[in-house]
Amino acid sequence: MTKLVEWLFGVSVVVAVWALVTFDLLDLSLPQTYREVAWPMPLYLLVSFGCYSLATVGYRVATFNDCEEAAKELQQQIKEAKEDLRKKGLKM
Repeated sequence: MTKLVEWLFGVSVVVAVWALVTFDLLDLSLPQTYREVAWPMPLYLLVSFGCYSLATVGYRVATFNDCEEAAKELQQQIKEAKEDLRKKGLKM
């Protein structure tokens, strides 16, 4: 299965369970408090996912590694390219 199919299957299971609890489709005789808690659950999940995403991006930015060797190599390649272009008659 592809990742898309896996995610769609998981989301559809969560939506089905949410609909069953919220609208009491199977006459489970759940207490009213269960339905009151289940009703805003998609919003809670969306906010939780947003917070997790922000935390993940913030962590990855905070722990981003500097590549000193790659930066020096790139600067050297830029110098070489400029010299080569000057030899070919390009004025910078």
